[in-house]
Amino acid sequence: MRRLTQPKIVLASHNQGKLREIQPLLAPFNIACVSAGDLGLEEPEETETSFAGNARLKAHFAAQAAGLPALSDDSGICVDGLDGAPGVYTADWAHTPNGRDFTIAMTRVWEELEAANAPFPRRAMFNCTLCLAWPDGHDEIFTGITPGHVVWPLRGVHGFGFDPMFQPDGYDQTFGEMLPEQKHPLSHRADAFKKLVSGCLS
Repeated sequence: MRRLTQPKIVLASHNQGKLREIQPLLAPFNIACVSAGDLGLEEPEETETSFAGNARLKAHFAAQAAGLPALSDDSGICVDGLDGAPGVYTADWAHTPNGRDFTIAMTRVWEELEAANAPFPRRAMFNCTLCLAWPDGHDEIFTGITPGHVVWPLRGVHGFGFDPMFQPDGYDQTFGEMLPEQKHPLSHRADAFKKLVSGCLS
């Protein structure tokens, strides 16, 4: 497994929420992280059908464009009662002509579970697949998950995406009700990042 020795990487995302979560994780290793959006890089079309496929696509695109190692994150929520949907299409479910609206996406998830008469608890998991890619084409892949279930009505104003409807196992609050310092250690992103640290940083 290749070690990351460069002092700066690109986060292959325009999502400021992801940048806020990942920057503090890299800080102890003295690695600066700048987003693809801050560098004015385009976002490639996500044409793959797996988290790993999309993560690779985004990381290699950013690494080539910036000439720096790039870290990408492809993540989503997989709901058992919907056969794993929305999965890799999580962000697509939030798409509107005016940008992403995750309230619409969460409402659709619940309505489809109701229509399917899905049993309770309505199991789900967050999946995060990280790809660390270098400009020479090498990459490393790490996957993290957080198991739990979805709830209705939505609860909480913190976090982003599906956080207000996802309650992780062992807790009585949704990610949307947790403060960042409570949520981050439990998140699928933190799980994947621990594996990245073990493989490429420590």
